Amino acid sequence: MTQGRVVSVHVGATGTLDKEADQALEMAIDGIVGDRHRGATRKAWATGDKQVGGTVRRNERQWSAIAHEDVEKISAAMSLAQPLTAGAIAVNLCIEGIPDFSRLPRGTTLSFESGVVLMVEEYNPPCGDMALHVSKNNVTTSGESPPPPAFSEAAKFCRGLVGVVEVPGFIRPGDQVTVEAEPLPKWLRT
Repeated sequence: MTQGRVVSVHVGATGTLDKEADQALEMAIDGIVGDRHRGATRKAWATGDKQVGGTVRRNERQWSAIAHEDVEKISAAMSLAQPLTAGAIAVNLCIEGIPDFSRLPRGTTLSFESGVVLMVEEYNPPCGDMALHVSKNNVTTSGESPPPPAFSEAAKFCRGLVGVVEVPGFIRPGDQVTVEAEPLPKWLRT
């Protein structure tokens, strides 16, 4: 068991890539109230999903989270004049203190002191749309816009995680979070 702390929480409306900082996230059983990724289902993307683009499928990305340490690492690798925020790269939760956060396996649970439980579904790979967004809205220490591939390269293997809500409730900045690997089923524990 590992413990960390919520640094910030963010909600993103439909039609924008940014997610605004908020005082709390209301986690419903189908995702974050007010967030564009909320829902029990979603349409498959044309690339990156197993299904044909447009196919209605289970929504495995009701929330997204990233390590605060990785946001800092990405900003430094890109030599940005101002560090990125989790909201600026479309992430709902920024958490600190959990080593190798982006490498937590599927089935890992994040349990918050409020009683909320989130389950990891998969790694959140850097996408081309976000790379263009970061390039367009940031400058490097030399005063130039970073080339679009810079974000994808800097965020490789440290872009965070996505998952589903297991137990609803509220998550706030400052909340403690406990990370637990998925236990083996009883029939395998002999």
